[in-house]
Amino acid sequence: MIVLSLLFFAAVLVPTAVDILRFRRARRRGEAPGRTVFAARLACDLLPAAVSLAGLIVDNTPTVVRITMWLFWLWLLLQVPRCIHALFRALRLPRTGIAAALLAAAALIYGAAAGRCALRVEPVEICSERLPEAFDGYRIAFFSDLHLGALVDTEGEVGRLVERINALDPDLVLFGGDLVNIRCTELDGRAQRLLRRIGAPVYSVLGNHDVGSYIRDTAALPAAESLRRLIEGQRAMRWRLLQDSTCYLRRGADSIALSGITFDPALRDLRHDSNLPPCNTADTYRGVPPELFDITLVHLPQLWGQVLGAGRGDLTLAGHTHAMQLRLRLGTGRGWSPARLLYREWAGRYERDGRTLYINEGVGYVGYPMRIGATPEITLITLKRCK
Repeated sequence: MIVLSLLFFAAVLVPTAVDILRFRRARRRGEAPGRTVFAARLACDLLPAAVSLAGLIVDNTPTVVRITMWLFWLWLLLQVPRCIHALFRALRLPRTGIAAALLAAAALIYGAAAGRCALRVEPVEICSERLPEAFDGYRIAFFSDLHLGALVDTEGEVGRLVERINALDPDLVLFGGDLVNIRCTELDGRAQRLLRRIGAPVYSVLGNHDVGSYIRDTAALPAAESLRRLIEGQRAMRWRLLQDSTCYLRRGADSIALSGITFDPALRDLRHDSNLPPCNTADTYRGVPPELFDITLVHLPQLWGQVLGAGRGDLTLAGHTHAMQLRLRLGTGRGWSPARLLYREWAGRYERDGRTLYINEGVGYVGYPMRIGATPEITLITLKRCK
């Protein structure tokens, strides 16, 4: 949270300070722009701060959230190319600066117009000697972070997601949390009808956005009531919610364990921290035979160490990070994302002690309606028995 706060204040205060200094210097030279132009620049600089302040007053309904996201995107579109151009101009490369600024503007427009909807399927093969023979070739579609209340086109985006999942013909579908963005009402009848069309059995866990922690008007909708209704909504869709519990998947005479760790509301302010207090693994794995191959579904990837410490999680699946909806892919590696500043594990596959963590980059978006590089993801996992 400290890193995010520092980044936010730097993004607002640095351009503001630069504009004020440039105005004062130009004024001393008699070249200052008009007050209207200067005021417009300051208004643009301070737009995120104004939106954040308004957000403390106005209830965060889906409409307000969407307007806020687009205003922040507009600020990025106005500021980022301008700052890039100013940097290159300071380096005495004005033409390069113009080209770089235009490229940045094009990337921001693409990310909002197409990148946020460019659904991709990421194939992953998990090989383990502990996997029973009957589950060799078992296929799992995994997705996370839908954030229904923030979607621009719920019908179109959720409809395409469901069609893509069904086209993969998986044996099982897993969801990694953050089904809604703020409140249970985002899972309305339309969204339920769309998500109910998923053909394979669906198992899910709760994320930090699901538990009602971000509702401002708690008099109208208490967090506990929002959570209760969200759970009812998932059950109405025939989704099975795993709340610090384990169930067993059976194929022929063989079984594997599927465990789910729910998000603890007490972690709201720690959700981006690397080191988290102990989670409820005792209840989650109570009575589960240690020899069983275990898939653990959890929203926060930072809990992977605790899953391993409990001797579980042959495969741990998480979401939450979105790769901060910005990922620069360099060659075949993991690439770079500002998410690296917050998380040790932030996207894709990680291995430790013969066990695997996979972090899905999410389907929806928060903060701004844009994805650059970190496009919406369905992970198609194939379990293989190592010989």
